[in-house]
Amino acid sequence: MQNSVRPLSINDLDRAAEVLGEAFADYPWTNWCVAEDSHVERVAALQRIYLEHLALPFGRSYIDDSGNGVIAVLPPDAPEPDEGTVEKIVELHGDRFERVLQADEQLSALPVPDNAWSLATIGTTLRSRGTGLGSELLKHALAELDRTEQDCWLDTSTERNLPLYQRFGFTIVGQASLPDGPDVWRMHRLQG
Repeated sequence: MQNSVRPLSINDLDRAAEVLGEAFADYPWTNWCVAEDSHVERVAALQRIYLEHLALPFGRSYIDDSGNGVIAVLPPDAPEPDEGTVEKIVELHGDRFERVLQADEQLSALPVPDNAWSLATIGTTLRSRGTGLGSELLKHALAELDRTEQDCWLDTSTERNLPLYQRFGFTIVGQASLPDGPDVWRMHRLQG
């Protein structure tokens, strides 16, 4: 299946957030660290915040022409969100935000390549899973990073994602087992 991938625009934010809310509804990480009530809506709102406040102004983000898949990569020097945005993020995580802080502490021990971009998010609608859309999104975003010779890293909490990322040149460099939470794999894709 051939999909046309284009840069995400401000006008795509609502659809992109909806897609990512659906994509991450059953994801181990978000199930663990985002409150259960109104879960999908919370996840979608979190994804919208990250796209609007980080990916669009500082990173690179893409959507396919059918609006069923989204990917965003962030540079190593992306700024932290402002205080008001952080307050919204904390509120959306609900009673599980403490888990994010605990996970950050544990995940900070895993290696990150110097000056590497992070694959911050990628997701497709449920009906688009298995159609090759995720691969097309990865291919497009990584081609842009390759053009500028940028390394990339990511974290995933779904073991079934590992072979997909490995096909695109990522290697596992570490793993963390979060207390009462998911396993998280850190992967790097280096330029040379």
